[in-house]
Amino acid sequence: MERRRATAVAPGGPRRRGEFGARERIERLLDAGSFTETGQFVRARRTEGAGHRPYGDGVVTGHGTVDGRPVCVFAQDSTVFGGSMGEAFGEKTVALMDLALKTGCPVVGLNDSGGARIQEGVASLALYAELVRRNVQASGVIPQISVVLGPCAGGAAYSPAITDFTVMVDGASHMFVTGPDVIEAVTGERTTAEDLGGARASNTVNGNAHFLAADEGDALDVVRDLLSYLPANNLERPPEYAPGAAPAGDRLDEVVPDRLGQAYDMRDILREVVDDGELLDVQELFAPNIICALARVEGRSVGIVANQPMHAAGVLDIDASEKAARFVRFCDAFGVPLLTFADVPGYLSGVRQEQAGIIRRGAKLLYAYAEATVPKVTVVVRKAYGGGYAVMGSKHLGADVNLAWPTARIAVMGAEGAVGVLHRRELAASDDPEALRARLVAAYESTHGTPYAAAERGYVDAVIAPRETRVQVCRALRALRGKRAPMPQRRHGNIPL
Repeated sequence: MERRRATAVAPGGPRRRGEFGARERIERLLDAGSFTETGQFVRARRTEGAGHRPYGDGVVTGHGTVDGRPVCVFAQDSTVFGGSMGEAFGEKTVALMDLALKTGCPVVGLNDSGGARIQEGVASLALYAELVRRNVQASGVIPQISVVLGPCAGGAAYSPAITDFTVMVDGASHMFVTGPDVIEAVTGERTTAEDLGGARASNTVNGNAHFLAADEGDALDVVRDLLSYLPANNLERPPEYAPGAAPAGDRLDEVVPDRLGQAYDMRDILREVVDDGELLDVQELFAPNIICALARVEGRSVGIVANQPMHAAGVLDIDASEKAARFVRFCDAFGVPLLTFADVPGYLSGVRQEQAGIIRRGAKLLYAYAEATVPKVTVVVRKAYGGGYAVMGSKHLGADVNLAWPTARIAVMGAEGAVGVLHRRELAASDDPEALRARLVAAYESTHGTPYAAAERGYVDAVIAPRETRVQVCRALRALRGKRAPMPQRRHGNIPL
């Protein structure tokens, strides 16, 4: 037995890539001494051309704890058949997913694979499909986190795509369906693995990844940090901690510039509201015109969605809508309250956006907010124009508590645009159109460009001083802890995908 154990845990050969081996990665992720391996003596199937049948078959599976909380984990071993998935490899991974579902604990996958094992043929492909089916069954039931620490190509890339979060290592991780050589052979296009699906491209261009890590150690730290915000499963509440330091909040009175078109950093506001000023940004480098982040308020997890005026004035485009919609749905699935900060000029107009489907794809965010049943608190900071007002956690989509700063501008459109539409003929006939425009803009601002018209109708529950924001948000979240929102029975909705 001991001889077999020693053989099973020995590396399959020299490390081909990465800073650590598969077992080292698991040890660095989990609490010291907590790992219990499963399927240690599972061996590769006998296939033509296979010179040996190593124990484990290229994947290490098991369970342990992170900060004392249970988690299931698998790590693909690139020293065994290049980390490729064979039948036994796949069966071990699927069995671990089944265990995670039965016990209700998160699952973390450390991916470093050469793809399907060619010599095992259709059996390898079948297990990829079995794994994806488990990912779908687990979706919204247990948190699923993928860490790409090497290549992840072909069918292997679709499993991380279905999981909740993907972490990649800058300069080391690659994820794509078709590699550069095949693309050049088929289309004649020349590219590199880094440009095609490297960690930076996946975090900035296509949004396939959620976190960009500097190295493997950083990637595993991101996972541990992420898990600290999440419940073990959809039937449990997120973990609670001692309330962090409460910022004074006095700076909030001075954050928003006097001039409406002037930019500011929305994170300056968020840090004055959440515990210790700490934010865990999700997809920070993708669609930066909207912020999605996990944080804590009074020691409890919240999901934050906020427009970012520093980028494209915080406008909603296709990428921002899809990024936020996915995040909102994740928070709703796992009982994480939503805290929204709105400063949005509306949806982005333009031929490219329209032709790329901004109606269908922008509607995803509307759907996500309207579907969400977790506590929803919204703060309108400045602009909330047109469809942007409606979609960013408005009362009409089911928000529970809506607050506004005195700087809020809730209207169909900005004053300049509204005056141009409403008073076009007057302006054209005026002897001094600029003076008339200035008077009309001022009049529009004083009537329609304030939060008070919305407050009069109950669309805004309170207009508050900026420095009061954290206090009011805390009170709202406390009041909503026992929220119940029964939904009609159905298989599922039909979100516009």
